[in-house]
Amino acid sequence: MKAGDVYWVDFPSRGGREQAGRRPAIILQGATASAVLPTVLCVPLTSQIDAMRFPGTVLVEADTNNGLRRASVALVFQLTAIDRRQVSLRLGSVSALVMTDIWRGLDELGERSIPSAKP
Repeated sequence: MKAGDVYWVDFPSRGGREQAGRRPAIILQGATASAVLPTVLCVPLTSQIDAMRFPGTVLVEADTNNGLRRASVALVFQLTAIDRRQVSLRLGSVSALVMTDIWRGLDELGERSIPSAKP
């Protein structure tokens, strides 16, 4: 598993508004970390295009490289660590442009005002 790969993931129900159930997700950790960690950082996908109204979302068009059957929205604001046993079939991988948009989405979500360190 490596960053940008798209896999089917079984997200457990946590009783809130998080995505749950079997759905595609984009892996956000590198192959080195994936080889040794018991968890995987991933971003769930939804086919509900109206989710684009939320900050921290990225449109992912379906294509033969990513293996998606329809346009989907990467819910970057729902980045989560999932037990690797919940990750199953690899569908493909997203483009470098989609990954750039995902990293940008994370930056936007983490945006905060940092006080100046002037003496």
